[in-house]
Amino acid sequence: MGEVLMPQMGESIVEGTITKWLKQPGDKVERDEALFEISTDKVDSEVPAPEAGVLEAVFFPEGDTVAINTVVAVIGDGSQVGRREAPAGDAAGSAAEAAPAPPRAEAAPAPDVPAAQTEADPAPSEAQRRLRSSPLVRRIAKEHGIDLADLGAGSGRGGRITKKDILAYVERLSQAPAAPADAFAAFHPAPEARFGRYTVQPLSAMRRGIAEHMVRSMRVSPHVSTVHQVDCTAIAKQRAAVKDAFLAQNGIKLTFLPFFLRAASSALKAYPTVNASLDGRDLILHREIDIGIAVALDWGLLVPVIRNADEKSVLGLQRAVNDLAARARGKQLKPEETARGTFSISNYGSYNSLLATPAINQPQTAILGLGAVTKTPVVIDDAIAIRSMAYLTLTFDHRAIDGAVADQFLEHMRGAIEGWNESIL
Repeated sequence: MGEVLMPQMGESIVEGTITKWLKQPGDKVERDEALFEISTDKVDSEVPAPEAGVLEAVFFPEGDTVAINTVVAVIGDGSQVGRREAPAGDAAGSAAEAAPAPPRAEAAPAPDVPAAQTEADPAPSEAQRRLRSSPLVRRIAKEHGIDLADLGAGSGRGGRITKKDILAYVERLSQAPAAPADAFAAFHPAPEARFGRYTVQPLSAMRRGIAEHMVRSMRVSPHVSTVHQVDCTAIAKQRAAVKDAFLAQNGIKLTFLPFFLRAASSALKAYPTVNASLDGRDLILHREIDIGIAVALDWGLLVPVIRNADEKSVLGLQRAVNDLAARARGKQLKPEETARGTFSISNYGSYNSLLATPAINQPQTAILGLGAVTKTPVVIDDAIAIRSMAYLTLTFDHRAIDGAVADQFLEHMRGAIEGWNESIL
């Protein structure tokens, strides 16, 4: 008998939502064959079968949110199809994680009223507190300078502090007029939104994760954007001259994105505060240049990361972009491939958008927006010429970066793009 467990899709992931069973009880499965799909607040992925055999039982239906390491199915020889029962404790354990009981009064006390400690409930050690909270909870607490000891017992099983607990506490600290249960609660529709004929579509775990991340980003970072128009004629001509040979030699199409990635990598080296993260009152200057590329999916958005982007050629960058985008759409990305980026790029120009102001991907200090490259009449030496132009937007965290640095960053990119002299083939 082989037990199928809910996997931990990354250090900060404590649960996953089963979105689709690809096999049903009685179906034969091969080892490493996709068994079911899951969604977390970081990535959607397929879970492979741990061994070959017959799927004898499924313990959770589609839509259930299940704690990691919980037995969700059993693979056997086929003799026990429909007769397997869930291991004791699994259903209760996952339910406690997925739908915690209403918080006790001490679960999220007001900031100026510490949780009471008694001899029967002594203050937990740091190690004990770590055992009672997930890495994600500790990261959120660190971002907001919160001591988890101030929260007291959490609403999770065994007093574990959950994401909802810490986000509720953050809301209290912000002194909102009516603190919602979590950061996402600000998006709940007003009653007036539900009128006439309509249907209700609950948001997926990924969509909720995106919402919470964006709310936190807009609340934490003072967003400022600067826009420069760049003449892309040099790279447009270079691309047009080599794109057929590039496709024949490498089997992939050459787009504009790797040119911008090369230019951005050079600018990030010149202006390291743009290749940085904020950790409380500390600015973390990253030595590696790991650039996240926003990939639009039918069901959400992922930002897989190109590691050491500055060390890759145009060909290497194009291959990395194609690989990450294809695996994101095929639900084949690993959680670590969407984490620890030092800078992000939103290429909305691929959808013919000319200009946008993207939101910062926390805890990074900036994000670059790329508009569509279009032929535009411009004035050059008092004459009108047709040039391939694009708008570049740098949205930055004003706590770490001033406007002058942001403009110098984009001017550095402009120089690299307009003066392109790098061989492609």
